Amino acid sequence: MRIYVRISRYIKPYSLAIISALVCTIFASAVNLYLPKIIGNVIDNVLATKDVATLNLIAVTVIVLIVLQGIFMYGQTYLMAYSSQKIIIDIRRDLYQHLQKLSMLFFEKRPIGTIMSYITNDVAALQTALVNNVIDFVNHSVTLVGSIILLLYIDWKLSLLMFVSFPLILYTVNVSGQKMRIKSRTLQERAADITAFLQETILAVRVIKSFSRESYELERFDYENKRNFQAQMKIIQVMAIITPIINILSTIGITAIIWFGGHEVINGNLTSGALISFLVYVINLPTPVKRLSNVYADIQRALAAAQRIFEVLDIEPEGKNLRGAKELSPVDGYVSFNNVSFEYKPGKPVLTNVSFEAKPGELIAVVGPSGAGKTTVVNLIPRFYNPTDGSIRIDNIDIDTITLQSLREQIGIVPQETILFSGTIYQNILYGNLDASQEDVIAAAKVANAHNFIMEMSNGYETTIGERGSQLSGGQRQRIAIARAVLKNPRILILDEATSALDTENEVLVQQALDRLMLGRTSFVIAHRLSTIQRANLIIVLEKGKIVESGDHDTLIKSGGLYSKLYRIEFKQ
Repeated sequence: MRIYVRISRYIKPYSLAIISALVCTIFASAVNLYLPKIIGNVIDNVLATKDVATLNLIAVTVIVLIVLQGIFMYGQTYLMAYSSQKIIIDIRRDLYQHLQKLSMLFFEKRPIGTIMSYITNDVAALQTALVNNVIDFVNHSVTLVGSIILLLYIDWKLSLLMFVSFPLILYTVNVSGQKMRIKSRTLQERAADITAFLQETILAVRVIKSFSRESYELERFDYENKRNFQAQMKIIQVMAIITPIINILSTIGITAIIWFGGHEVINGNLTSGALISFLVYVINLPTPVKRLSNVYADIQRALAAAQRIFEVLDIEPEGKNLRGAKELSPVDGYVSFNNVSFEYKPGKPVLTNVSFEAKPGELIAVVGPSGAGKTTVVNLIPRFYNPTDGSIRIDNIDIDTITLQSLREQIGIVPQETILFSGTIYQNILYGNLDASQEDVIAAAKVANAHNFIMEMSNGYETTIGERGSQLSGGQRQRIAIARAVLKNPRILILDEATSALDTENEVLVQQALDRLMLGRTSFVIAHRLSTIQRANLIIVLEKGKIVESGDHDTLIKSGGLYSKLYRIEFKQ
């Protein structure tokens, strides 16, 4: 019921259109209910008396009713489809908006394909239920209820024979529907697994081909496909058994009606037309029952999908604004860590009592062995994660008391793995400041040493760069990312060593661009090459999540500690 209630909140804004569609559905179904009654009247009143005038009137009436039914069917289809599509748009938007609010931990714990499946497969299952099944449910419910009422009206004794098997039919539908929901959730999960697998292998296609692992990946895909097939067949098995059971129970009831009704006509207690009408209603009765059972199964599948969607919507964002959080005005760039500790999993600390200060305009380098916690330190500044203990302050303001948007607007990030979007070069640079002018974009590109290579491309700034910037070289992608950061004009910069994977020529160009970008800004650099940070104002050396050394380059070299050891190893190489 909780799921129904939550879905109803999305339905409420479009209730007028839905009610109108349901009214059209009722009238369209009523026409089908009336036609067997007309057949009975023709047999009893027209054929027996050879009344041609009444026959002509009935023929005209049937044509008019069919035309009206067509109009009502158009109304039900259009209005319900319109309402359903709008509801799905609202659900999909809320889901996507909520995903944007969730912390980095949510995305790191789940495959990208699984997250995509929430918005694609799960929402699609819900969409099918809302668009098609609501109409079918009302249509066949009206037909079913109307047929039962008319059967009772024609002959209540014959109707009692029908009701012997009817409760068994309803019980079968109910039990199968419950099984359907459980198996449908499993199917949605298997579909999500396939989406996640495809996402992973398509992104890694270069690695797959370089290791000649096409056959291996095909075997893995066959395994996922087989699991999806098995989940699908379990649902089909449940659906397949419903129809013969309903047919058997219905046939028993119809046979009893024919036998008893034939005796009633012979004895003069029932007219031939009434028996024919009754039989038409009874013969047609299994159709809405079977269709309703299919609708019920589809609704169970939709509820399983809705349950997965609402489970995501119920996840509380870890990085949300605290009550009373304030906007952060433009800062000078003073940053301090005060006994900051952090752990991804309880009891497994990644950082322990990290403390340091960065003054406005200073360059802070974070170095250490792999897994020391370097990336975690810089990810805490824009609150991608929240510290387990301690506090981080900017201009002496605790960042927990600041709105996320105003905090992140003051911070620029240039990652080691450059992420670009599949639009044009101009759009990718403009992403740093959507209100910037064309002159601002070009100026940012020049600072980033990107303007010259951009102008050499086929369409200049309007050149489409492909998915993730696939049409550009590594150095070009990095310079576009730097231009994007320049356009944002942040007071605080976070740089994950952007030159480590570049050739010498591109490294020089990118390093020049970075030097310009860092000028006058408080900058944090994760250093993979120690030779690039010799001029840093403060070098923080991490080991196993703790600061083991800090100071400038000369001081750390003279101390002979971990930094000196790492530097000597790199120098020899």
